[in-house]
Amino acid sequence: MQDSKLLTGNITKSLLLFALPMIAGNLLQQCYNIADTVIVGRFLGADALAAVGSAYTLMTFLTSIILGLCMGSGASFSISFGRGDLDRMKNGIFQSFVFIGIVTAAVNLAVFLGIDGIIWFLRVPDSITALMRDYLLVIFAGITATFLYNYFACLLRSVGNSRVPLLFLAVSAVMNIVLDLVFVVVFSWGVAGAAFATILSQYAAGAGLAAYTWFRFRDLMPGRTHMHRDRAVFHEITGFSFLTCLQQSVMNFGILMVQGLVNSFGPVIMAAFAAAVKIDSFAYMPVQDFGNAFSTFIAQNYGAKKEDRIQKGMKSAFLCALFFCLLISLLVCLFAEPLMQLFISAGETEIIAAGVHYLRIEGAFYFGIGLLFLLYGLYRAIARPGMSVVLTVISLGTRVVLAYTLSAIPAVGVTGIWMSVPIGWALADLTGVLCYRRIRRRNSL
Repeated sequence: MQDSKLLTGNITKSLLLFALPMIAGNLLQQCYNIADTVIVGRFLGADALAAVGSAYTLMTFLTSIILGLCMGSGASFSISFGRGDLDRMKNGIFQSFVFIGIVTAAVNLAVFLGIDGIIWFLRVPDSITALMRDYLLVIFAGITATFLYNYFACLLRSVGNSRVPLLFLAVSAVMNIVLDLVFVVVFSWGVAGAAFATILSQYAAGAGLAAYTWFRFRDLMPGRTHMHRDRAVFHEITGFSFLTCLQQSVMNFGILMVQGLVNSFGPVIMAAFAAAVKIDSFAYMPVQDFGNAFSTFIAQNYGAKKEDRIQKGMKSAFLCALFFCLLISLLVCLFAEPLMQLFISAGETEIIAAGVHYLRIEGAFYFGIGLLFLLYGLYRAIARPGMSVVLTVISLGTRVVLAYTLSAIPAVGVTGIWMSVPIGWALADLTGVLCYRRIRRRNSL
């Protein structure tokens, strides 16, 4: 079994091998947005890039709500599966599918009805309001696809199958790039074309994975006897889901508030931020997935009461994250300009300069967020997920407050938004480390 490898043998090797499939999957997930950004930026111009980039931040927030609920349900499925209680698991699958489906429909309806209010809240400049509205009207139709893919991916992973979701995601990512080129470059459909490419690819992954699960994993599908409300099962699922959803949504809502502030500085800064955030996401995505793998490692050894292995694993994970983050920081700082030119034409010198400025401030401190991902994983693993929410609030709260405060100082301006990010990471890291030391003294972890 894959899980037993985390309890014995070489710790660093086990962690890295466990993390690699997760890293590959998330890097493919980023391809959806990278493809839009590159093609839109190079073929449709800075205003279109600013509109799509601002919409990306919004969609990340909306997705985080659904993803958090699916991840929480997946944790409940894993426990029932491990106990061998398949009837409870199937009832949980039925109840969670209905519950998350209703939440998804409510979110979808709300954003369609409130689209103009959303654009106002994000402080989108008048020059790109029409572009962003065109993009959002299409991209919102893909929220259901996001639910289907993440729900069934979490279900399959809960029973130990991570390869199939990765395969569907790979096909979808390639499809997205091809359709982007066809709709934007060949058919000249503009930003709406980029949005159509994305949602068609998402539905291919979501509906395809749902159908595959239904036909190939019939033993997991609820029967008529499982289709009823069980209060205990429902409370367990919502309990697991709530804190995960809260952490995901708080984090991305904070980023959404910063996006509104960025938008107030005009299309140049919006376009620079849109491109730089994609580089950011790609740069530290592997260490985020490493943090999730580390969480599983700690959880298994915590359950097995292998305290010595936990401490060695923490040291190993810290060194791996430190090495990776320092390497990525060096590369991003050195190659910030050519990285920006992947998204922006070389002639857009003002946008490229603004993006390079952002990357060299934030990129120098990637270890701050690397350590934060390890702390998130640690607290989930030792049954204190509430601390992950606390650390998220500290990190994002600091970022939002400082961003608005510092950027209001004329001599600092937009640099204050960029500086607020590593400061927020540092405060959350310090809090997380001090709290863990206190927990360890009390409980001998």
